[in-house]
Amino acid sequence: MWDIILNKFKKYPAQEKVVRLLLNRGFQVTPDGKVVSGSIKLPHTQIANEIGVDRRAVDATATMIAQDDLLSTIFKNIRPIASLREVAPTLNLGVIIVTPVNATDVGILASVAAYVAEHGISIMQAIADDPRLSDRPTLTIITDRQIPDDLVGKLLKCDCVKGLSVC
Repeated sequence: MWDIILNKFKKYPAQEKVVRLLLNRGFQVTPDGKVVSGSIKLPHTQIANEIGVDRRAVDATATMIAQDDLLSTIFKNIRPIASLREVAPTLNLGVIIVTPVNATDVGILASVAAYVAEHGISIMQAIADDPRLSDRPTLTIITDRQIPDDLVGKLLKCDCVKGLSVC
């Protein structure tokens, strides 16, 4: 699906950067071509500054999205999610960040979740980066408690795991 969206912007590198940011952040586009998060309007200039493009590239991207039936449906309904990754240590939650061998493989989340469950640890949140949208996709697992060393060792032996970070 993302390939269909990104192909519409392939000829316009600055607009492709804009659409990638919109997808990654879950920002919506209104029928009148404004970028919003819920009911909060986001200045196109600030979006442009964030990714190093001209404001007109954001304007053109938002206009194109608003005028395209498929894109407008997608960007009207996409939503951001709150990640607990940065606040988990403060809340005494565990964090496992998995760098997969191949992020397009099937079963990465299932494999990691199975090891976590074997240790009687509950998963509070799981967020996987889309490999078509992220240069370095990871799987982030937030757990109800800190991660024991023996679980780290088992996860590192998992065929789908290239690297691991635990907080």
